[in-house]
Amino acid sequence: MTHSRRSLRSALLPPIMRARGSKREFSSPDVTMRLAAEHALRPESFAPPKNIDRSVRITVRQVAGWPVYTVTPRDRPVRRRAVYVHGGAWVHEISPFHWWLIARLAVNTGTEFTVPIYPLVPRGTAGEVVPVVADLAAELVAEAGSSAVLILGDSAGGTIALSAAMLLRDRGVPAPRDIVLISPVIDLTFSDPLIYEIEPRDPWLNVPGPKAAAEVWRGHLPIDHPFVSPVNAPLSGIGRITLFSGTRDITHADAITLARKARAEGHPLDFQQRANMLHVYPLLPIPEGAEARAVIEAVLTAEEWSL
Repeated sequence: MTHSRRSLRSALLPPIMRARGSKREFSSPDVTMRLAAEHALRPESFAPPKNIDRSVRITVRQVAGWPVYTVTPRDRPVRRRAVYVHGGAWVHEISPFHWWLIARLAVNTGTEFTVPIYPLVPRGTAGEVVPVVADLAAELVAEAGSSAVLILGDSAGGTIALSAAMLLRDRGVPAPRDIVLISPVIDLTFSDPLIYEIEPRDPWLNVPGPKAAAEVWRGHLPIDHPFVSPVNAPLSGIGRITLFSGTRDITHADAITLARKARAEGHPLDFQQRANMLHVYPLLPIPEGAEARAVIEAVLTAEEWSL
């Protein structure tokens, strides 16, 4: 599904982001990796904002040495379970925008969320993180049944979410009902020419920084390994996909590739393509973001289905 209407608020975002120099931190490998080193020395906060405590209960445990949060709606029964994997180009922690989205979805849909705070580059690697995220999802499937479990992720977290779903399939774990991907990267070679056509119009992301972070993120794995670039594994057996992407986002090239791959393989995928929208627009405080969030809520509350 393609939408073309644009609100005034969303139209104001690109000039504001350009004025703030939002692309600067991704302008070169050196700049991005210096940022990663700075965050390793002085970590960003990953704590949930206190203002969501009125609507959800939050607990935390340690898994594989990581904090893993559980976010549960306070005033309605839990009807389904989900893992949410946050984005941040492998160098940024989970943000308040992620927490606000998770809390809203929990309250409006009766979903209990598991939220891993996975290690970032230069310490974290795909070979370490993807199996643990798959373990967390498998735990939910064992507790609640696959028809009541979903996996969600945005940006780099969407990459991890898709790779983890593929690993669950390869382990023989029943597929979670749905996978929701927001602006994911599925090919970390960044070799699609369309990326470089979009890059000048993207007010947020440049290619050199994320590409450098991806080289560290892959660790000892080849760049085409499915833990790193899930474009290289089949989609069969991983659950229905809902994919959100804006056309002023360099990751839109990968969204088109994933939609094309799903069509070729006959895999169910709902492509929520939005003209002129930026990276991870469903997280942003704009009308188009609100419309996308309503679609995600509908996915979370949909009845059981089968492949």
